[in-house]
Amino acid sequence: MEISKKVLIITYYWPPSAGSGVQRWLKFAKFLPEYGWEPVIFTPENPDFELKDETMLKEVSPNWEVIKFPIWEPYGVFRFLKKKKKGKAEDPSKLIEKRHKNWFDQTSIWLRANAMIPDPRVFWVKPSVNYLLDIVEKNSIQAIITTGPPHSMHLIGRDLKRKSGLPWIADFRDPWSTWEFLDTLPMMKSIRRRHERLEQSVFREADKVVTISPTFQEELAKIAHREIDLITNGFDSADLPKDFQKKKSESPVFEIVYTGIIDAIRNPIPFLNAFKQAFAPMEKTVKLTFVGRVSEKVSHFVKEDPWLAERVDFPGYMPHEKVFTFYEKADMLLLILTNTKNAKGNIPGKLFEYIATGRTIVALGDPLGDASKIIQEAGAGKVFSHESVDEIQAYLEQQIMEGVKSMTSSSIDHFERKYLSQKLAQLLDENANSLS
Repeated sequence: MEISKKVLIITYYWPPSAGSGVQRWLKFAKFLPEYGWEPVIFTPENPDFELKDETMLKEVSPNWEVIKFPIWEPYGVFRFLKKKKKGKAEDPSKLIEKRHKNWFDQTSIWLRANAMIPDPRVFWVKPSVNYLLDIVEKNSIQAIITTGPPHSMHLIGRDLKRKSGLPWIADFRDPWSTWEFLDTLPMMKSIRRRHERLEQSVFREADKVVTISPTFQEELAKIAHREIDLITNGFDSADLPKDFQKKKSESPVFEIVYTGIIDAIRNPIPFLNAFKQAFAPMEKTVKLTFVGRVSEKVSHFVKEDPWLAERVDFPGYMPHEKVFTFYEKADMLLLILTNTKNAKGNIPGKLFEYIATGRTIVALGDPLGDASKIIQEAGAGKVFSHESVDEIQAYLEQQIMEGVKSMTSSSIDHFERKYLSQKLAQLLDENANSLS
């Protein structure tokens, strides 16, 4: 198909950054050309993010135009002052998780909450808009997409639309004013109202608003008083190695694997308790592996328990392509969903990848939430509330007694990244046609 239209995708997260936000737009960029849209990526030249995956750079096509523009973020100043004060530069994103915060930590968090609205990337908005005005004209851009958080990206889209008149789609991977993260900040009421006003301006001026889950779709529609489109995350079947075994080879070790971040809002301790209750009385050799960054609270909990310490492994963060070696060794995959006010709409991007592996999923989260419905429809496992330790224990014991079965489901085809990219292309076509 001949490419005839260009779309400018404004995203803070791009390879070598890691995470589901990167995967979402990397895959859209991969498949959009098949539906008549050529991606032009706009992303920071020097972003401040902790998790990196250099292997993701291999997925960036040399045919794509990726425009990188310098960004100034206050985190550099924070690290300089912190290092000067203590001799150690602690990552500012971890401050909120700390149990004991000194005056410097508390001041830093207060400034983050009340002086950087909507987020620390706000200083990139004005220079980006000025720079992009020339870019959209020279590149014959026909549409704009912004994805947040950080929600400052939406302000770039809003201001660029105001000056260029181009159609604009705002993609919300998380809510804005009702985002649970904001509740962890010591935010003044007047600042909260400012967030709401900025959010309303985005809802009012965007031609289309997209989000990732049915619950977020419903909640945003109530706030925005308009239609919200749903395009979930998904999986790319090409990511699974060609020799990937959908059924685990015979092994004397029963292994459960979790991949991703464990932080203040993802608590695996109830599962750890159920894991011990289920398997400690058995002679079966078991192993629980957390692939990714794990909070100090959880690693400390494991170290304090000799039985768990011997059976729980923390290999740390791994490049995405290496994660599949852990999937292949697993009898079951563990999913830890948030236990917060946004929990019902929490659908981690890795869920779709989990299902694609054919492994049984055991999850902690809202049994009535969006992720649970997807797991049930795919026949891929079960979701338990964080309080249901005994029920989780019984489920694990049942899996050992009856033998874990491989999941084979055709009901997840509509979560293929290629199919989802077609939905996005249709929205782009609708916007482009409305202006033609």
